[in-house]
Amino acid sequence: MKVQVVDPSAFTPAYDHALCAALAAQGAETELVTSAYAYGAVPAPETYTRRELFYRHVPGRAGSRLRQGGKLLGHVPDMVRYRRHAASADVVHFQWFDVPWLDRALLPRRPLVLTAHDLLPREPRAGQVRAQRRLLNAVDAVIVHSEYGRSQLVTRIGIPDAKVHVIRHGAFAHLTRQPPERPLPDELRATQRPAVLFFGLLRPYKGIEVLLDAWRGIDGAELWIVGRPRMPLEPLRARAGASVRFIPRYVSDAEIPAFFRRAEIVALPYVHTERFDQSGVLATALAFGKPVVATDIGGFREVADIGAAVLVPPGDPLALRTTLDRLLADQAARERLAGAARTAASGPYSWQTAARRTISLYERLVRRTASSTPQSTPP
Repeated sequence: MKVQVVDPSAFTPAYDHALCAALAAQGAETELVTSAYAYGAVPAPETYTRRELFYRHVPGRAGSRLRQGGKLLGHVPDMVRYRRHAASADVVHFQWFDVPWLDRALLPRRPLVLTAHDLLPREPRAGQVRAQRRLLNAVDAVIVHSEYGRSQLVTRIGIPDAKVHVIRHGAFAHLTRQPPERPLPDELRATQRPAVLFFGLLRPYKGIEVLLDAWRGIDGAELWIVGRPRMPLEPLRARAGASVRFIPRYVSDAEIPAFFRRAEIVALPYVHTERFDQSGVLATALAFGKPVVATDIGGFREVADIGAAVLVPPGDPLALRTTLDRLLADQAARERLAGAARTAASGPYSWQTAARRTISLYERLVRRTASSTPQSTPP
């Protein structure tokens, strides 16, 4: 089976790589169709092919308005070019649609799958939900990462239940075996105190303010906030005490292991948002066998139900502080969480499991397409 995984803007290179490698390991001839990743190096495609067909001549630095404008101008011709390229695929699996209101008219005529990483638009504007509903209805199958995600698409957006398939977000095991790993930054390497790690893009919905409020009164440990800011940083620094360390920049794959291996706990204090399904940071924490404290939103409860995370109410700094304080003092509890995380990463949240279920979905779509295609009558 020939599969094309499509991420035009390279929004999720770690996910793309892990999915493509797992599909190839299950016997699928897999091609990742994407663009150059503007922030750094990406994993080498050893078992699948990678083709950068999108945004090849776009000017400007990563995240700049010049680059965003150039991508928008080049999007239609690139999608038209890709539609021709897709003719050789048995299945096309989109990870993201860059311009949802426009992409519906540009989709290739192949069996189409979409992974709904965002259940609803991140910053919804007028008409976006309607456009997303139309786009989801235009594909043959939608993958979500949790039962919560399925419920949101079916009840909130009105996608037919039979079209929505739950396939768990695999743990990013490839990050645990990438020579060479880079050490911690100098400013973190010298500390001997336990560390609680917040990792990933700094965005308003991730509850960093709640975490900083919760951290007041926790002694004998450090809080590390690591990731590229997508929100003003100074208000966060103003809330932070002396035991909070910021690494506010893009962190390469080679640097990631040092942060996760050193952390005692990974914190995901996200505030309530209906668009949220699952987290790549959680997938990384599972891969490294780390205790997780998360808020009770999205698909986090399903991870907690198998013992791999502890939940607190969203927006509750006191509950978060109490839980972090208790786990920092209880090594046995941390070890139980770590063991459950490793079990999840090698079982229900493994990429092997995800790939098997994904290929099974592909095969059903291909059979359905073949059975519905009119057969020509021999002369």
